[in-house]
Amino acid sequence: MSDGIANKVVVITGASSGLGEASARHLAAKGARVVLGARRSDRITALAKELTDAGHEAIAVTTDVTDKEQVKTLVDRAVEAFGRIDVMLNNAGLMQLAPLEKLQTGEWDRMIDINVKGVLYGVAAAIPHMKAQKSGHIINVSSVYGHVVDYNAVVYCATKFAVRALTEGLRKELKPYNVRTTVISPGAVNTELATHISDADIRSSVQDFASQNGVEPDTFARAVAFAINEPANVDINEILFRPINQPV
Repeated sequence: MSDGIANKVVVITGASSGLGEASARHLAAKGARVVLGARRSDRITALAKELTDAGHEAIAVTTDVTDKEQVKTLVDRAVEAFGRIDVMLNNAGLMQLAPLEKLQTGEWDRMIDINVKGVLYGVAAAIPHMKAQKSGHIINVSSVYGHVVDYNAVVYCATKFAVRALTEGLRKELKPYNVRTTVISPGAVNTELATHISDADIRSSVQDFASQNGVEPDTFARAVAFAINEPANVDINEILFRPINQPV
């Protein structure tokens, strides 16, 4: 068990699958008390039961990150259940890729609502508690596409660049309260993220690459654990990783 993780209260959005689910399992195994948020109630309820049956501490709270009141309720439930919040992992995200000229404005709106505003709502819910505690850790999820702009991914890239910018701003603003900030930028990971791409050709291409070359979600979970587990005076600000053969 890791001393820097044991007993920490970790709130995770997008916990019903992929990176969030893997992080919940990994951190719970290291002694964290995890609070799972996602829209798919059945999945997070089943995951919470699995973890508690294994002797860990976990609760599930149905949460749509595009609704700021639901995100606030998620964090408040964590504080009610465990007395504090130590880590806010803003993991929920949406990737819908298409050329700009296709004018998929509905997809643009959804990505901005989830990838940018959803992160901001998580930050807004966590900051008052962390300021009062004079401690805490906010971990936001960007992407390799938060560092480069690629064909068919312009709006998605824009949202992930935004996550990096706001995390750097948080780092500067929250120093007086001993709140740490980390942004993690994964490359291709073998998850269901690409299933939301409406363009069949792009979806197939992304899924094929991820299934053949992508790293497993545990890679991300280990990165999260590394950032959390460092001593309180160490602020791991940014982690970027890719599969070794990812060209972008």
